[in-house]
Amino acid sequence: MTTTASVPTITLNNGVEIPQLGFGVFQIPPEETRAATLTALEVGYRHIDTAEMYGNEEGVGQAVRESGIDRGEIFVTSKLNNGFHAREDALAAFEQTLGALDIDYVDLFLIHWPLPAVGDFVETWKALEEAYAGGKVRAIGVSNFQQHHLNRLLAESTVIPAVNQIEVHPYLTQDALRAFDSEHGIATEAWSPIAQGKVLGDPVIERISRRVEQTPAQVVLRWHVQRGDIVFPKSVTKERVEENFALFDFELNDADMSDISALDKGERTGPDPDHFNFIPA
Repeated sequence: MTTTASVPTITLNNGVEIPQLGFGVFQIPPEETRAATLTALEVGYRHIDTAEMYGNEEGVGQAVRESGIDRGEIFVTSKLNNGFHAREDALAAFEQTLGALDIDYVDLFLIHWPLPAVGDFVETWKALEEAYAGGKVRAIGVSNFQQHHLNRLLAESTVIPAVNQIEVHPYLTQDALRAFDSEHGIATEAWSPIAQGKVLGDPVIERISRRVEQTPAQVVLRWHVQRGDIVFPKSVTKERVEENFALFDFELNDADMSDISALDKGERTGPDPDHFNFIPA
């Protein structure tokens, strides 16, 4: 792990470096995405996480192009939409992402969901391997994959996923899956890092927040960073975007870390990947 511009970077299993803190654009309306992303880049973020399903890749690409920042300094992730898991569909969808972003290449492209009842995610993964071999994506990975999904990929394909983006927060610490990822050289990315705000009023979080004189959100995001998670909080207000970025001038002690981790109760804010088979209309 190295540090550039105050934000640590994690080296993925193929040597590509990813900033540990990024900016997420989930649920940001397409017409607001360009401005929100430009704000994040102005604050100092150099990692943007979008997806085909979010419908706002175009705004992300506009912001990256208009920012005045060298393309090589910005890490852009997108994800395959659920309706395009067949090989040809996946390859075409990847090309559509390149077109929507209009930034020549993607740094990371993920299978968004395994969709166990819809198709064969191994076939989908092999399509991503083809895209990776084509050189227009620097790394490929998965999102919402459980250990048994990953075991199939490891057994039946060639490229080990660079990341697994999963729901992680103090009420769903995912320690076993994170350990499996680490054991196999797969970096863990945490979505819903503050459980859509549900953990912010927890007495443990509030107590630690008072002690370290940081906001509850900063405490939870710092917990993620110290655990080694890659995290990308979302906000459309500049003040909150700046707050979420200010994580590197304080530390949580071992007791804080243990107390937050002990809040785990296996509580999801999103779907269970073993039973989620949604395809957008």
